[in-house]
Amino acid sequence: MPAQTEMTPRAAWLLILAASAILMITMGARLTTGLFMSPINTATGLGIASISFALAVGQFVWGAAQPVFGAVADKYGSAKVIVLGALMLAAGMALTPLVSSQWGLMFTMGFLSAAGAGAGSFSILIGATAQRLPAARRPFAAGFINAGGSFGQFVFAPLMQTIISSAGWVYAMLTMAAATLLTIPLAWPLRRSAGAKTAAGAAAAKHVEAPGMGLGKQIKIALRDRSYLFLHAGFFTCGFHIAFLVTHLPGEVALCGLSAGVSATALALIGLFNIAGSLTAGALSTRYRMKSLLAVMYASRAVIIVMYLLAPKTAMTFYLFAGALGFTWLATVPPTAGLVGKLFGTRYLSTLFGLTLLSHQVGGFLGAWLGGLSFVRFGDYTWMWYADIVLALGAALINLPIREAHIVRAPAAVIKA
Repeated sequence: MPAQTEMTPRAAWLLILAASAILMITMGARLTTGLFMSPINTATGLGIASISFALAVGQFVWGAAQPVFGAVADKYGSAKVIVLGALMLAAGMALTPLVSSQWGLMFTMGFLSAAGAGAGSFSILIGATAQRLPAARRPFAAGFINAGGSFGQFVFAPLMQTIISSAGWVYAMLTMAAATLLTIPLAWPLRRSAGAKTAAGAAAAKHVEAPGMGLGKQIKIALRDRSYLFLHAGFFTCGFHIAFLVTHLPGEVALCGLSAGVSATALALIGLFNIAGSLTAGALSTRYRMKSLLAVMYASRAVIIVMYLLAPKTAMTFYLFAGALGFTWLATVPPTAGLVGKLFGTRYLSTLFGLTLLSHQVGGFLGAWLGGLSFVRFGDYTWMWYADIVLALGAALINLPIREAHIVRAPAAVIKA
C-alpha cells in the first residue's frame, strides 16, 4: 500500500479535475439518450414502448455495473476500470446505428453502453478520490466531481440536438462515441487509487472499519444497517425521477406542441443549474447534517412538480421547471456518498456507494419503462407525474431517521490552489 501521506494541493486538484472531466463525458453520454428516442423510432419503427424498455434496461445495467466495477476498482485500481468502461461505452454507441431490433438496442444501449458508462461513473470516481483525500475535503470533492457530470449534460444536450437536426442521429451517436474515448487519458491521475488513503482519511476510517475486514463482511454489516437501507430507499426515488425525465421529457415537450429544441434546451438547463446545486450540496454537507439536506431536496422536487402541473405548458414553463429541478437533480449524490463514507469509512466506498446506485437505477429502470407504458396506455404522462410527487415526499420522510451525528460547526473546507 502506498505511504499514507497528505496530498499536495496541486495533486489533489489534478485528481478532482480528472475525475470531474471523466464524469462530464460519461454522464453527457447517458443523459442525452432521450434525444435519440424519436429518431430511432422513426428509423426502426420499433415503437416508443419497445425503445423505452431497452433504455430502461440500460438504466438498471448502469446501476448494477457500479458495485461490480467498484469492487474491482477497490482491489485493482480505478484507472483500469475507467479505460475498460470507455471502450465499452464507445463500442455500444458506435454499434447502435447498426441494429434495428429491440434485442439489438438492449445489447448496445441497454448493456454495452450502460455498463461502460457505469465503469466511469459516481461510485468509482468518488470512491477513488475519497480514498486519497482527508475527510474534511471529501464533500467538496464529491460536489465538484458531481458538477462535472451536470456540465456534461449542459454541453452535450444542445450539441447532440444540433447534430441530430443538421446531420442526423447516426452522426450524433458516432460523435458521442468518439468523445467517450477521451476518458482514457483522463484516467491517468487515478492510476494509483487502489487502497490509497491519506493519513487523515485513514484516521477517520478507524472508527468504522475494523482492520483486515473483508469486502463480504463489510457488505453484510451494511445491509443490516437501517440507515444504509433508508439511503437506498431515498435514492431509489431519485433514480425513478431522473430516468423518467431524461427518457421522456422530449416526449412531454412534443405533447405540448413545442419543438425538439425546447427539450434540448431544458435538458441543458437542468445540467447547468445542477452545477450550482452540486457545488452547493458539497459545501453545505460540511456545515449541516446530510440527511437533512437530502430530505429538503426530495421534498422540493414534489413542490416543483406540482407547480409545473399547474402552470401553462409554454417554452418558458419548461425552462423554469428545468432550472428549478436542475438545482437538486444530482445534487443528492454528494450527501448520499458522504453519508455512506460516514457510516462505513472509505475502504470499500466504491462498492458500498455503488450498491446505493444500484437501488437508484432499479428506480431508474421503472421510471424509464413505466413512462413508456403510461404514454402508450393513457396517451400522456399524467399518472407518472403523480407517482413522482408521492415518491418524492416518501423519500423526504425516510431520510429523517438516518443515523447521523450533529455537525460541529467549522469553516467550510476548501482545497487551496
